[in-house]
Amino acid sequence: MATSGVPFDLGVVPQDVWKDAAARAQVAAGPTPDVARVGIGIAVRSGAPKPEISTTQALKQTLLRAQSVASIPASATGAQLAGIYERLGIADAMKAKTKTQSAPKQIVEAVANGDAELAVFGLNVLIDPRLDIAGPFPADVQREVVYAAGVAANSKEPEVAKAFVAYLMSPPAIAVIKAKGMNPG
Repeated sequence: MATSGVPFDLGVVPQDVWKDAAARAQVAAGPTPDVARVGIGIAVRSGAPKPEISTTQALKQTLLRAQSVASIPASATGAQLAGIYERLGIADAMKAKTKTQSAPKQIVEAVANGDAELAVFGLNVLIDPRLDIAGPFPADVQREVVYAAGVAANSKEPEVAKAFVAYLMSPPAIAVIKAKGMNPG
């Protein structure tokens, strides 16, 4: 969108996208407000035992014991995970057991179908009836991807786009954001 050349009126993307000069050039001058944030968590196939991840040590052991982990290393969440794995001293071990997926829905599919033991990604992606969420990463290693809104510089409907951004920060939208596993701005 912001870097693809496809016309858009409003983009809600990971905050880091707006740091890219080419993407930022596509957005009208002014702020790009944060509208949602999502932490990283773990899910298993529905009905499978939920691993213990309430402490950093338990999370590390769960990740090391897992046979396979579905994730998307080439994503904003994947970049966050790489840093967490480095901090935990398990980066090489996780590279060997990560089953790289091309899109969020493939993470769910891989675990639901038994192709991977754990789904490790943004909690909003893991909300699916075929998965059971074990929980979020512990606070001391948790990283959030923050989604920010930007109105296109060449928007044909800039006032409508701005009104939608305002709606995204309203109580009804905040309720939906929370129901989808995210936190408001």
